[in-house]
Amino acid sequence: MRRPRGGVRVSEIRPDTATALAPSEVARRFVSARRAARSLAGFPGAIPADMATGYRIQEAAIGLWPDQVAGWKVGRISTELQASLAAERVMGPVFAANVVQAGPEPTPVFAIAGGFAAVEAEYIYRMGEDAPPSKTDWTAADALALVEDELVGVEFAGSPLASINILGPRVVAADFGNNAGLILGRTIPDWRRRTDDWPPCASYVNGQLVGRGAPSSLPGGPAASLAFLMNAVAARGRPLKRGQLVTTGAASGIHDIEAGQTARITFGDLDEIRCIARPAQPAEGPGGSDHDQRGNSA
Repeated sequence: MRRPRGGVRVSEIRPDTATALAPSEVARRFVSARRAARSLAGFPGAIPADMATGYRIQEAAIGLWPDQVAGWKVGRISTELQASLAAERVMGPVFAANVVQAGPEPTPVFAIAGGFAAVEAEYIYRMGEDAPPSKTDWTAADALALVEDELVGVEFAGSPLASINILGPRVVAADFGNNAGLILGRTIPDWRRRTDDWPPCASYVNGQLVGRGAPSSLPGGPAASLAFLMNAVAARGRPLKRGQLVTTGAASGIHDIEAGQTARITFGDLDEIRCIARPAQPAEGPGGSDHDQRGNSA
């Protein structure tokens, strides 16, 4: 649970004290806010009663978003909440137009004013085969057998709701898993034989070190996140497809960024990815998506 910027106090709205809205209406409000680059003052309606309700909102929002799912993000749920939520991880879709390749110049990421924005160092799998649709008992070893490459990269976490992480995993699930983009770096050479301590990562915002990590920073390593995701999406009728991406968790932490700030994420001697945050702009038409509507960062 993290504090929002400026030390603002946030109280969670309990399901019995806020107006109940259908998942489709909550999804519509989140999607409208994202596409309008407009912040939300609070969660629209009652906080989802459980993770399943959060994912019902997410499914409705995927149906409203004018783009294809290119992959998924996985995040870790804090230990103290896992028992009450009956979940260790949370997931969300990554849309095709929001996947970009890092280049020599800083990659722009687009922050909604008054919303949430952060960068995260990530270890990412690219699938080499379709997963069997009916399989929901994936182990880490089984899951890795279908992987083509492992890459380093940066997840841009973003939401129109500034308090998304404060309000917790049920809310994170409802709003695309708090994902707004994925920046791909280099492929990890000989990744099947590397240890879980290489390549290490370090994150800097405006030149200040804000976090360090490694693949071993993720409980069970990146493969545990992959196995969770493969089981979870199969249960939702969305088994992974060849070419889809799975970003496995914030290895160095979740690092707030605001428009005008820069970030630099290093992966030992393998790669360095630089970002610059810019103000998000409204989508220009029905087919726009986060990155292409805000300056074409592809």
